[in-house]
Amino acid sequence: MKILTIVGARPQFIKASVVSAAIQQKGMSEVIVHTGQHFDSNMSDIFFGQLGIPEPQYNLNISGGSHGAMTGAMLTEIERVMLMEKPDQVLVYGDTNSTLAGALAASKLHISLAHVEAGLRSYNMKMPEEINRILTDQLSNILLCPTSQAIENLRSEGFDNKNVQIHQVGDVMQDSALFYAERSTKPESVSIEERFILATIHRAENTDDPDRLKSIIDALNQLHTFIPVIMPLHPRTEAAIKALDLVLNVEVIPPQGYLEMLWLLDHCGIVVTDSGGVQKEAFFFNKPCVTARDQTEWVELIDTDANVLVGADGNKLINEVKARYSQRVNDANELYGGGKASQRIAQLLLESNV
Repeated sequence: MKILTIVGARPQFIKASVVSAAIQQKGMSEVIVHTGQHFDSNMSDIFFGQLGIPEPQYNLNISGGSHGAMTGAMLTEIERVMLMEKPDQVLVYGDTNSTLAGALAASKLHISLAHVEAGLRSYNMKMPEEINRILTDQLSNILLCPTSQAIENLRSEGFDNKNVQIHQVGDVMQDSALFYAERSTKPESVSIEERFILATIHRAENTDDPDRLKSIIDALNQLHTFIPVIMPLHPRTEAAIKALDLVLNVEVIPPQGYLEMLWLLDHCGIVVTDSGGVQKEAFFFNKPCVTARDQTEWVELIDTDANVLVGADGNKLINEVKARYSQRVNDANELYGGGKASQRIAQLLLESNV
């Protein structure tokens, strides 16, 4: 059985790596296609070597441009690869333009499509990711859901009446975090050993709104006066701070690689973020999270009080950090599958072709 996997960004490679290992263990072959959607200086030979990730057989080098132009170019090139490779199954991850392009190509060529991280919803249609994930789910034959809430989302949209397979497999991000935690590396620029606040802010809803960004930055500055705040500074956020002439009085470090971020998550006392992935990674390391967003796809973290949404309310952000700092979050019920998602996915792919 041949699997063709579409990836377009570093986080997708990291997630795909643990699934690729499970696919190989089941005796299936895999062809990896990197669309090139997100140029990342960390996507180098060192990155692949450090993490033991197989390099892609195809690199389409498609990045930049509008959403339509990018997705259209990817669709053309992915279709060409599919016609050459003739896979039995196409595997896509998450909610990027690469994900949607892979789904469209597979659907038009009548190749079975499996979607990892299916069923997630933020219910914010202004986010391009929301559009991508909804359309990809509609085109998929096998929906591989990380949580029970994702299953419920699909059922509420009528998927029980479609000729598709729906499975709750757990979250491959947890598999990756647990697997690579042993290789985590302390960032060279960090002097604090533990119990700091780890802050990551990069979403356009915050960086493109001067009032929101100022409120969040002011709150982090205040927190830093009594709890150290370490902030890997995203280029978009850095540019917005400079454009608004804001002052950032925290410990700023450059954007970090995956192994360095795992160290920061493992050693911090709490996480403040607007990233979807970092919300979950905080949970994987049993850390409380305060999220500077108005909605989140990971509603189960809100329901279990592992995470709280504060939007851009600086006072609420400060108060929630004070209340939750250094608490330990428990995962007694294996909310995201306990690190076994990749094995479940590989087994389901194998069974789908029997």
